[in-house]
Amino acid sequence: MEEVRAEMVANVLSVNVAVGDRVEPATELVLLESMKMEIPVLPEVGGRVSRVAVEAGDVVQEGDLLVVLD
Repeated sequence: MEEVRAEMVANVLSVNVAVGDRVEPATELVLLESMKMEIPVLPEVGGRVSRVAVEAGDVVQEGDLLVVLD
């Protein structure tokens, strides 16, 4: 299991995966926006999405859970 967490305070612009999706390390899971910069969130390993903890419009803090992969 891999927990993908926010690395900074940011707005969630889009969530690009759903529970059950299969992802690879280059798959953009979530797109964040901070200080007018768009930051794609990519997993370090491939896997299947078992939980999506955010939705577009949310504000996340550093360390907040975004996505869980199995």
